[in-house]
Amino acid sequence: MEGSKRKKTTNHVIIVTSDAVGANVRQFKIRTWVLGLIMIVLFAAFGALLGYLFYEERIWQAAIDKSNQQLHAMEELTAEKDRVKAAMEHKEQQLNQEIQTLENEVEVLSTTLNEKVESEKKLTEELEKLSVPTGFPINGSATDIETTGIDRPSAKITALPGTMVIASARGTVIAVNDDVEYGHNVWVDHGNGYVTIYRNQGTPFVKRGDEVFLGTALFLIDEKGTSVGYQIMLDGNYVNPLDLIEIKG
Repeated sequence: MEGSKRKKTTNHVIIVTSDAVGANVRQFKIRTWVLGLIMIVLFAAFGALLGYLFYEERIWQAAIDKSNQQLHAMEELTAEKDRVKAAMEHKEQQLNQEIQTLENEVEVLSTTLNEKVESEKKLTEELEKLSVPTGFPINGSATDIETTGIDRPSAKITALPGTMVIASARGTVIAVNDDVEYGHNVWVDHGNGYVTIYRNQGTPFVKRGDEVFLGTALFLIDEKGTSVGYQIMLDGNYVNPLDLIEIKG
């Protein structure tokens, strides 16, 4: 009875054979719990493989997504770089145009300035010429001219009544005095070292401080005093008037 109640042991047989002629047949007996253990191990390995493949797929997908993100970021950076480059090139072109415009304006201003300087230079030269007593001190023809004096040379000019004694250049009257020989005298400072002295019996038309120009009337020659005394000083020294004046008759 006890033998009949003993649990029967179940074995599984694995037969290994070949289709070759005369091949031997091998049988392996595997207990049930061993087979179960093998199945468990196989299922665990298969599950692990599936899990690994699934996890590996997620890893690769994450890597692909990250790569795509980096590629997209690089594309955006490249596009931004191109936009910045285009903007900089446009700005550079604008700056070059502005520089060219400024250079043109500078050139025009330089030309204008040079012309102005040259004009001012010519004007200064003309003013300087106007201040040099080269003019004839009467506005008509002289009937006689002679030079008197050695240390203080003077031009004695004889003219017809009604002739005006005039300033021989631009300047300022610095003195109007009585004159022992001619009656009156007028001194004109031309501001460049030259001083001219005009002597005549007529009443002077100017006073001290008046500004005169070439041709400004100083005296009117009448019948009582047809002689005009004319002297020129340069830096305090008398010079011969005939060396400077332009005689016109």
